[in-house]
Amino acid sequence: MKIVVVGGSGHIGSFLVPRLVRAGHEVVNISRGTSTSYVDAPEWQQVEQVVADREQQDADGLFGETVLGLRPDVAVDLVCFTHESATALVEALRGNVAHLLHCGSIWRYGKSRKLPIAEGGDAAEAPLDEYGVEKDRIARMLKQESANGGLVTTTLHPGHIVGPGWHPINPLGNLDPAVWAAIAAGQPLQVPGSGTEMMHHVHADDVAQAFEKAIENRDAAAGEDFNIVAPTALSVRGYADIAAGWFGQTATLEPVTWDEFRANTTEQHADASWGHLDRSQCFTIEKAKARLGYAPAYEPEQAVLESLRWLIDNGRLETPNPLKV
Repeated sequence: MKIVVVGGSGHIGSFLVPRLVRAGHEVVNISRGTSTSYVDAPEWQQVEQVVADREQQDADGLFGETVLGLRPDVAVDLVCFTHESATALVEALRGNVAHLLHCGSIWRYGKSRKLPIAEGGDAAEAPLDEYGVEKDRIARMLKQESANGGLVTTTLHPGHIVGPGWHPINPLGNLDPAVWAAIAAGQPLQVPGSGTEMMHHVHADDVAQAFEKAIENRDAAAGEDFNIVAPTALSVRGYADIAAGWFGQTATLEPVTWDEFRANTTEQHADASWGHLDRSQCFTIEKAKARLGYAPAYEPEQAVLESLRWLIDNGRLETPNPLKV
């Protein structure tokens, strides 16, 4: 099959595109042409590269034509963030493409009410921010499109994506490198909340695996949503303890109020922590396992450790003590 991947040079695409080439597909990557994949692989030599500014083409009403002009059997959209953009692509591809796969987000769900959170149902509140609201609107629109007999669509909702080349969400739910330095040094870590809040990571290659399996199992994936996360989730307390062990340390957690936490970090880091910890999410992947054969290879801590090792080895993260694992 000919598969067009929109945004294939990003976190997921870095692993998905080589997977699709190895599976024997003809692959085209549409990107802005401003970056390369996070992980190099020989399969990229066989990929056709198309440069397009999606935001500008969406504004001009041309992006759907760009994708359609490549005559794909399947389109994988990894970088769509608004209902308007998703709708325009659906209208262009309807009747012309066999399958559209969209990358959603677990932030289509708000605060957890029951754990684990399954697709649909009442296990989580409504989304909390514009990003989550738009991802939820897109997922619902795509599901309805397929239910109405239109374009066959599938939406995959990854957790907090982890992989070599970028910083993982840390035990405090943000990207502050000082958190890793404190953990590596065995210093007390100020923790807002109870320490029992949950975060659900996933390795980028496991997300890529899920997309590949949804393409292979089109009938089972048609019109469906799937949560795509690691087999287990991490609590703040457990995550910090596991991470400290990588540096030969024991985690020391210092409970603080949210006001105290905000006073001792930047607004950006505090907002990120609140966004992750206030949701306190943990998901089930039973639907993806049963329908698609999804079988994640990474536990969340394994994915984070791989990412940390890459960052340290490549001079992107400095820690006072080296990894001991």
